[in-house]
Amino acid sequence: MKEVLDLEKVPSHIAIIMDGNGRWAKKKGAMRIFGHRHAIQAVKDSIEGAENLGVKFLTLFSFSTENWSRPQDEVNGLMELLVKTITDEVPMMIKNNIRLLSIGDLGSLPPAAFQKLMEAKSITSKNTGLTVILALSYSGKWEIAQATKRIAQKVSEGKLAVEDITQQLVADHLETAGIPDPELMIRTSGEFRISNFLLWQLAYTELYFTPVLWPDFRKEHLEAAILDFQSRERRFGKTGEQVKS
Repeated sequence: MKEVLDLEKVPSHIAIIMDGNGRWAKKKGAMRIFGHRHAIQAVKDSIEGAENLGVKFLTLFSFSTENWSRPQDEVNGLMELLVKTITDEVPMMIKNNIRLLSIGDLGSLPPAAFQKLMEAKSITSKNTGLTVILALSYSGKWEIAQATKRIAQKVSEGKLAVEDITQQLVADHLETAGIPDPELMIRTSGEFRISNFLLWQLAYTELYFTPVLWPDFRKEHLEAAILDFQSRERRFGKTGEQVKS
């Protein structure tokens, strides 16, 4: 697949909704956490595949604010898995010049998970290759509400006038400030929705849905999504003739 891709037209930022772990485990007759554990290889393959193709940013929807309502045993298992995975993967990120960032309500994470995340971000902060962004305890509506509060506070303090509020100003107050919007969003497991993910940032993103369950997702699936992306005409409100001219 890689041989037929146009490496000059690889998306600079890809976002992935990693869905289907529970259904994968159910098919195996196992508990949901079994699916989450086996999904780690999909994360590794996606990171390696993105890095090899020259992708600059890879955002992974790892845990939503709504996921806190799942059974406590599953939540606890996910948080323990998060700590272990971050700890295990830091040497790989250092070796491959990968920077780790995160977005979301990080203060709601368990202390151990929060500490490991902060350590990994600090250790990799000087890396200049692929940036991997973990969306943890994240939701798009929460993010927009938080940005609105920050802007409203500045207006109330006289630091901003209402007339100063533009789309760029809102973007500058989002969790992803300074990061380009995704060009391609991939969702696995056959679901056709974005589930409160990057609501502002996905305004002009190309959406790609695959029936592959996340634990089975590999480099070839990432490449297939990029190949599909390269077949599309991105018009941003213009006509096809305008884009081609």
